[in-house]
Amino acid sequence: MQMKTIVIYTSQTGFTKRYAEWIAEAAGADCFELSAAKKKDLAAYEAIIFGGWACAGNISKISWFKGNMDKWADKKLIAFCVGGSPIDNPEIDIALKRIFNESEQKKVRIFYCPGGFNYEKMSMPSKLMMKVFVKTLKAKKDKTEEDEIMVKMISSSYDISDKKYIEPILQYLKK
Repeated sequence: MQMKTIVIYTSQTGFTKRYAEWIAEAAGADCFELSAAKKKDLAAYEAIIFGGWACAGNISKISWFKGNMDKWADKKLIAFCVGGSPIDNPEIDIALKRIFNESEQKKVRIFYCPGGFNYEKMSMPSKLMMKVFVKTLKAKKDKTEEDEIMVKMISSSYDISDKKYIEPILQYLKK
């Protein structure tokens, strides 16, 4: 017997939407974009999964999710974040630990899914922000090997998303 689950997401270039749909399909869950989910009564759901894209060490629109956590105390809460870094980037765990404070961490499990970059679908402010970031990295005096790899990766669009990255989320949902 699977629990009644909803997957709510916000996506800018499609990577988070793809992961949300993969999770919903695999879990037999309902799936809604955040603006539609805000109009729904979530009382009947036993599990609420929220997905957003990684943005400057945070998750886009996570404040909506955090603001509702107390009223969802009886539910299984999961948050996932989609970004352009490979899954083995050590910075990810550090960033994820900062998103929720200690008491929130007791109520929610957070996961990371590698997505990529799609400059064609990015908003103008995001594109500009990335251009500045790339330029800053390129101009850095004592570039590390990681910096060099990062410059190569984020200089153009790429896709490293894979269905296998939803497995830990599905495993936790079944617990």
